Amino acid sequence: MLNEPQPLWRPSKERVAGSALKSFIRELPVGEQIESFEELYRWSLLHREQFWKSVWDFVGIKASALSDSVVTNPTAMPGARWFEGAALNFAENLLKRGDDHTALIFRSEDKVRRTLTYRELRAEVSRVAAFLKTTGVTAGDRVAGYLPNMPETIIAMLATTSIGAIWSSCSPDFGVSGVVDRFGQIAPKVLVVADGYYFKGSPINCLDKVTEIVSAIPSITKVLVAPLVAERPAITSLSNSVAWHELPAAGELHFEQLPFNHPLYIMYSSGTTGKPKCIVHGAGGTLLEHLKELVLHTNLTSQDTFLYQTTCGWMMWNWMVSALAVGCTVVLYDGSPLHRGGNVIFDILQDEKVSVYGTSAKFLALAEKEGITPARTHNLSALHTVLSTGSPLLPESFDYVYRGIKADVCLSSIAGGTDIIGCFTLGSPISPVFHGETQVLSLGLPVQVFSPEGKPLKGEKGELVCTGPFPSMPIYFWGDEDGVKYRKAYFEKFPGVWHHGDFVMQTEHGGLVFFGRSDALLKPGGVRIGSAEIYRQVETLPEVIESVVVGQEWEGDTRIVLFVRLAHGHTLSPELVTKIQKTIRENTSPFHVPKKVLAVTAIPVTRSNKVAELAVRETIHGRPVPNTEALANPESLEQFKGRVELAS
Repeated sequence: MLNEPQPLWRPSKERVAGSALKSFIRELPVGEQIESFEELYRWSLLHREQFWKSVWDFVGIKASALSDSVVTNPTAMPGARWFEGAALNFAENLLKRGDDHTALIFRSEDKVRRTLTYRELRAEVSRVAAFLKTTGVTAGDRVAGYLPNMPETIIAMLATTSIGAIWSSCSPDFGVSGVVDRFGQIAPKVLVVADGYYFKGSPINCLDKVTEIVSAIPSITKVLVAPLVAERPAITSLSNSVAWHELPAAGELHFEQLPFNHPLYIMYSSGTTGKPKCIVHGAGGTLLEHLKELVLHTNLTSQDTFLYQTTCGWMMWNWMVSALAVGCTVVLYDGSPLHRGGNVIFDILQDEKVSVYGTSAKFLALAEKEGITPARTHNLSALHTVLSTGSPLLPESFDYVYRGIKADVCLSSIAGGTDIIGCFTLGSPISPVFHGETQVLSLGLPVQVFSPEGKPLKGEKGELVCTGPFPSMPIYFWGDEDGVKYRKAYFEKFPGVWHHGDFVMQTEHGGLVFFGRSDALLKPGGVRIGSAEIYRQVETLPEVIESVVVGQEWEGDTRIVLFVRLAHGHTLSPELVTKIQKTIRENTSPFHVPKKVLAVTAIPVTRSNKVAELAVRETIHGRPVPNTEALANPESLEQFKGRVELAS
C-alpha cells in the first residue's frame, strides 16, 4: 500500500542469517515451519513448555540438577512454579568463562580506567565470598551494596549469590533516608560501600552518609569499603569496617547449588507514592529471562563489547550484569552522562569499540537538544545495536539516532520494569524498526492490551497486561507473608491477569507505542490522554529542552497543565505559549492542549531518569509527596508549590 509506513531500518540478509535468533529457530523441531519473528512468537505461546526448555538448552544454563517439568500449576496467576527440582547457582552461570578475555572495563568519567579479565574477576569473587562467610553470611541472608557502577559492585554481588545470600543495591546518590527506607526493611548483615564517586569531574565523599546508614540499621554487623576516589580510604572512624585491600586471597570458588526459585535479588519500587515495595526475584527466573532477552532479542555474543548507561539502583544494572553469562566484555560507566560537553559516552563507545550500547530515552532526547552528533565526530564502526528504555522513546529520538549517531544500527526501544526484572517488549535482530514503535513482544510472554473493562484491543490505546505466567515474575514481596500486597500490586485491576500500569497501543507491525503510565493519565472531559502524547509534540520545539505535564483538579473536571524547561536564551513569552499550544492542537486534538503553560528551571526525575509526574501532580495540589528520596532532584519540587497561575 502506498501509505504504509516504511521502516527506518531493516536488517540485511546476512545479519538475519547470522543471528542467534535464527540459530535458535533452526534448532527447533518445527524450525523449518517458522519464517518470521511473529511466527516464532505465536509458537512460543502455544508451546510454552517446549519454548522455555528450548531457551534453557540454547543459552546453556548450567545446573547440577534438572527438572522433570517446566511449569507446575501453569494457569495460576500468581502461583505457577517453574523448573521445580532444578538446582543451580546464578553466580556460577555468570562466571562460566574463566580465561584471560576481558570481562569488565571500568570508566569513571575521565578519572579512572580499569580492566579485569574473567580469570581476575573469578579470583576477586572468591576473596569476597570467603570474607562474607567469615562474617557469618549464609544462604538466605541479605548483603546490601551502596555503590557506584564499578567492578567491586559486580564482584560483591557475585560473591553474595555464590553462597546463596540475597543481593540488594542502591546507588550512592541516594540520601540516607532513601537508603534506610530500602535496606532497613530487609535487615542486611553486611553492607558493601565505596568511599565515594565522581560527578562532573569532582569527587563526592560517601563515608559520612555510610556512618549514618549503619547507625540506623542495627542488623549490619560489618562494612566492606571499596576504594574509588582514594587509593586507601580512611575508615578508622567507621565501626566494624574492613578495607577491600585487606581481604586475603582465597582458594577455589565454591558455588552453592540452590533451587530454581531461590531468592536472588531484592529490588525496590520507585517509592514516589509511599515507602518502596521490596520485590524479591528468583535466581533461575532472572537468569533464564535475561539470557533470553540478551541472546535472542539483543543478539549479544561473546565477541561483543556491551555498555549500558545505568546506576546500580536501576534494574538495568542487574540486566547488564547478566551479560557476563554470555562471555562478552561489559563496559561500566559511572558519572554524569553529560560530562565533557555531553561527549563522554560517545568517547567511550569509540575508545572501547562498543558494539551494543544501551541508554535511557531521556539521555537521547537531551543529547539531541545539546546538538551532539557523534555520527560526524566519532568512529562508531563497531556499534551494531542501540537500546533505549526508562521512558517512551519519542519518534524524534528515533530520527536522531539514525541521523546523529549511526545510520546502520538496530535501534530497539525496550520496556518492562523492576517488577519483572525484564521486558514485555524488546528488540529483534531479524525484524525492521518502525518510527516511534517498539519492535516486538517478548518471546514466551502473552502480552496484550486491555480496555478498562478487560476487553483485548488492537490498534487502540489501553492497558498493558500479560495474561499468563512467566519465569521472571517476582517470587514474593519481602515482609508480605500473606501475599496481599503482591496480589494488589499486579492482579487487583484484572483478576488472574498481570496489570503493568502502562498506557499503550499495539501496532500492526507487532510492536507497541507507549503513551505514559496509566496512573498518570490525563482525563480532561473524560478523554484518556497519555502524557507521552504531549511530550512528543512539545519536545520537538527548539525552545523547549524538556517538560512535565500533569492534570489539575479544576471545577469538577481535570485541566492539563504543562511545565517547560526552556533552552538558554528563551523566555516563556505569550507568543511561545501560543506556539506550544498550536503545535499540540495541530498534531493531536483540542483535548490535548494545556490550559496552562508555565516555566520552570528543572524537571523532577526519579533516579532512573523518569519524569516524576505523580510527584508534580501532588505538589501542585498542595498534597505531600510521600518519598522525595526517590527523586534525583527533590529540590526542584519547590518551583511547583503555590504557583499563583494555577489559582485561576
